[in-house]
Amino acid sequence: MNHVPLEQGLLLAGMLFVLGLAGLLARRNMIFLLMSLEIMLNAAGLAFVVAGAKWSAPDGQVMFLFVLTMASAEVAVGLALILQLYHHFHTLNADSVSTMRG
Repeated sequence: MNHVPLEQGLLLAGMLFVLGLAGLLARRNMIFLLMSLEIMLNAAGLAFVVAGAKWSAPDGQVMFLFVLTMASAEVAVGLALILQLYHHFHTLNADSVSTMRG
């Protein structure tokens, strides 16, 4: 079985992380913010898997399962919050939500 070299795998993970970070900083739509956050979490999981494959250890795959579990919980809570914010403000723009008061 052919393996992806460590440098190329980590470069891809870094590029995905930067892409997610750019989307997180540039977008104002709450759905796109969640999608960018998911890209960043998947990039971190990819880095774990590539590093685990380099040293032939299952630790990277186990950590990726933890990352996937955390990402699924984040999506469930995030979408519930987005639904509540949409019902309250009738928009998904993050700037209009920043005017909330206690």
